[in-house]
Amino acid sequence: MYTNGSFKNPFTDFDFSKFAGDFKFPVVNVESIVESNRKTFAAITTASSSAVESLKTIAQRQGDMVRTALEDLSKHGSEVLAAATVEEKAAKQIDFAKKSYDAALANARELGDLYAKGQTEAFGVINERITELADEVKAAIAKK
Repeated sequence: MYTNGSFKNPFTDFDFSKFAGDFKFPVVNVESIVESNRKTFAAITTASSSAVESLKTIAQRQGDMVRTALEDLSKHGSEVLAAATVEEKAAKQIDFAKKSYDAALANARELGDLYAKGQTEAFGVINERITELADEVKAAIAKK
């Protein structure tokens, strides 16, 4: 380091190209990485669009269900008020409760089916992309 009492930088004579030439750096195919990420982004976009459409359908259907229930309730109120006897009013109330319960169960089933369908479609796209990505990684590893 010290020659004739003066400091000499040990790296001034260092040949980095000779040192680096001994290493085998892996070749990275940037185009395949970009294309793979493009496909992944497209799959995420498709899944998101599918989920949003599914939620729109569910919200619209829920609105229809509430509207129908309110119309039925209004109609039922008029019928109960028009009934002549207490027994007749009670019978109408019981019928309405049974009908409302059946409708609520049917609506819940329908909404559950809509949620399941929406999830299946959205996650189907993601699952397909994950499978493709696994195949792409296997192929890239096999090339080496």
